[in-house]
Amino acid sequence: MNFITESNRIYTTDSSGKIIAEVTFPTKAGISTINHTFVDKSLRGQGIADELVKLAADKIIADGNQIEATCPYAITWFQSHPEYPVVASGAAACRIS
Repeated sequence: MNFITESNRIYTTDSSGKIIAEVTFPTKAGISTINHTFVDKSLRGQGIADELVKLAADKIIADGNQIEATCPYAITWFQSHPEYPVVASGAAACRIS
């Protein structure tokens, strides 16, 4: 899968340009908050959300920022990946597209 990386999001589209998988992580004061993870239902169960959160975490660290998670999927992902330093995680609801 070919992911497009921007400063605060990583995503992919189908052949018509529709977003079919995405993770967003706005940054403020050196903290990037993973606040949204989306995978189209046609792609679920293939590990794509896992890959998106890992790519986001790696980018956040490479950019010199700290990681925060408010998206429920990302919170759970970081609990299973203690090798990633998370400064905070919250119970705020994940945005659904």
